[in-house]
Amino acid sequence: MEIRQENPSDIEAIRYVNEQAFEPNAEAVLVDRLRDRGVVTLSLVAVEDDSIVGHILFTPVTIESENAKYEAVTLAPVAVLPEYQRRGIGAMLIEHALDECKRLGHNIVVLIGHPEYYPRFGFVPAKAKGLLSEFEVPDEAWMVAELAPGALDGVGGEVRFQPEFADAM
Repeated sequence: MEIRQENPSDIEAIRYVNEQAFEPNAEAVLVDRLRDRGVVTLSLVAVEDDSIVGHILFTPVTIESENAKYEAVTLAPVAVLPEYQRRGIGAMLIEHALDECKRLGHNIVVLIGHPEYYPRFGFVPAKAKGLLSEFEVPDEAWMVAELAPGALDGVGGEVRFQPEFADAM
């Protein structure tokens, strides 16, 4: 299994992976719109036997309080072709991508996801850390990870996503 940055020749395969992994295809459309607007922070693919079988995407978000703005990224989506699921590919993508985000200097990652899946990667409830989502989501699905110790010290407020996320919610 190879995990690498996406390149332009991967776009159709990435769309296919997201269409197959999610019903309906809101995530595939979201990925295309974010890429088209040039607001992708990190996009990685998992490749097996020269075929793309998984994809993960990160985009910038801002954390806005009354007195300050902070930069962070969001993980959305992570997708694996159904016939390749439950083989650890999603976990490999997440671990590799979080390491790459840290290497790139991103210290805070937020996401809306399954509360029983993401804690193993260091995600904790975001509301308990002083972060609110601009979208109405269940508290247990709203999560954050610090990629550097103390990254959330003194940081709090509402997390604002790229406008394309409003259509996907």
